[in-house]
Amino acid sequence: MAEVLATNGVDKRKVMVAIDESECSHHALLWTLDNLKDSLLNSTLVVFMARPPSQQNLSFAANLGLARMYCPVSAAPDFVNSVQEQHRKLTLALLEKAKEICAARGVTAETITEVGDPKVAICDAVEKNNVTLLILGDHGLGKIKRAILGSVSNYCVQYAKCPVLVVKKAAE
Repeated sequence: MAEVLATNGVDKRKVMVAIDESECSHHALLWTLDNLKDSLLNSTLVVFMARPPSQQNLSFAANLGLARMYCPVSAAPDFVNSVQEQHRKLTLALLEKAKEICAARGVTAETITEVGDPKVAICDAVEKNNVTLLILGDHGLGKIKRAILGSVSNYCVQYAKCPVLVVKKAAE
């Protein structure tokens, strides 16, 4: 019965791979295509990438000998728009490349991008798009960096409304 529903598109699974410009997310995409290809033939594969939100205030460091002074500066609107456009172009190019990688392996993929903090944007996209499995790469942050910076994968494991698979790259 479940197979009939899946083929009719009523109960089709949706798998989302969240990527960024890192080698770890590229590895997660390749791992997904290599290890879940048979499952993906009956599912929708979505490749997702978050774009950073615009920053109206930027900090610049001024070198004053041994001391540094950090000055928050309001960026000119043209500069902010230019940065946003560059982020948009980079994101679309990376998503297009991911789509080509999927197609080369016989898998059709949809692409989605959202503006926002990556960990929150990923979890929001999971919920909004009824994703049934989220796949992420692990950046391999150490315990201290993870505690200070926070880990996107840890956040998603805690807050995503679906099962989360974190793909670690094997040590070389």
